[in-house]
Amino acid sequence: MRCTMQATIPPAMRTLLSPFVSPERRVLWRALLALLLAVITWLALSPAPPKTVDLGWDKANHSLAFASLAFSAVWALWQRPRQWPLLFIALLAYGVGIEIAQSFLPPRQADWHDVVADGVGIALGLLAAWAVTWLAGRD
Repeated sequence: MRCTMQATIPPAMRTLLSPFVSPERRVLWRALLALLLAVITWLALSPAPPKTVDLGWDKANHSLAFASLAFSAVWALWQRPRQWPLLFIALLAYGVGIEIAQSFLPPRQADWHDVVADGVGIALGLLAAWAVTWLAGRD
């Protein structure tokens, strides 16, 4: 069934998605991942993050940040789907670490709901990466 479905994907779509799965782009994805980690850590640990970097709901901020991290990490480091459970755990541990650090930084506070939002974001980022992987015709 997979082969039949793969045959229906237009070659132009595979060409469009090739930058995601191309090994030559891995260094760029790693740079983006490092930048995202730095920015997200700064936003999470600064006493008053800028209001311009806000979706209006804290849980949406967490989900978007961690979806971006997961999607970038797939192409930077963890390209095989069988590695993604470990990626999920690593990113969730990063989120837990942020919450622990926030518990020591007034006026910030730890919230387990943020970790749930992080997990939802990671899952969405991995789902998006899976879709790109499938559409690009990679195993």
